[in-house]
Amino acid sequence: MAAHDTATVDRKGPSRPAPAQKGGSVRNAAKWAHLPMVLASLLLLFPFYWTVVMATNTNADYYATPPKVVPGTHLLENIASVLTSINFFGSMANTAIVAVSVTVLVLFFDSLAAFAFAKYDFPAKKFLFGLMLAFFMVPAQLSTVPQFITMINIGWVGTLQALIVPAAANAFGIFWMRQYISTSIPDEILDAAVMDGCGFFRQYFLVVLPVIRPGLAFLGIYTFVQAWNDYVWPLIVLINPDMLTLQVALSQLNVSRGTDYAVVMAGAVLAIIPLVVVFLAFSKQFVADSVKGAVR
Repeated sequence: MAAHDTATVDRKGPSRPAPAQKGGSVRNAAKWAHLPMVLASLLLLFPFYWTVVMATNTNADYYATPPKVVPGTHLLENIASVLTSINFFGSMANTAIVAVSVTVLVLFFDSLAAFAFAKYDFPAKKFLFGLMLAFFMVPAQLSTVPQFITMINIGWVGTLQALIVPAAANAFGIFWMRQYISTSIPDEILDAAVMDGCGFFRQYFLVVLPVIRPGLAFLGIYTFVQAWNDYVWPLIVLINPDMLTLQVALSQLNVSRGTDYAVVMAGAVLAIIPLVVVFLAFSKQFVADSVKGAVR
């Protein structure tokens, strides 16, 4: 019996280190798999780093050979030039009003429409959803002329309403939230809400909204960035110099100061700061709600 037990131990003993070796190989492979992602991240971050470098140097440094690749000491000087050349804070306030208003309206109307498309049956539902997808595929530039004529007829040319109301809902947001609601909210939960006496809006506010917060966070980031960086439509419709948005005002730096790239980059850095703050705030909410939803 003792010999038999010893033989059994001897047969099992040499095979034990194998899983540890395999696990080490997997961990090493995982480390190397992160290398392409790190390189891609550095490539994506380089334009932002170069913007900061140019904003802290002079315009002469831009044409230097070799060009400077480290931050300089002229940031405050370049920022002062931006503030004296354009109405920066007024333009930023206009942009903030437009971006926040558009984001709030898009989150509400798109999620509400998406809820109806995802969980309710009504006449011509498939036709209307297909028509919406067709509009989604049409380039926005094709609607510029008829949209401008509409703004003229209702007297909104030169006002911020011309930027907010046409962007209050979009096909992408409806499509995105419709897919999100379809996969994240079971029909049984809505049936239980109906049995408890919840109508359409009570289902939307009490059942749907708490679940779709991660999807709304992504849509909020996307919409805010798009509204903040919009240039073509504000350039066309805002004929009042006091109502310019930030991107249109920054484009005037090339006129008022020639091609002083250091000043232009300093203005770009100032314009990016609110986007970074919004991204960090919404992305934190996005990750937290995603993890919380996975646990539930």
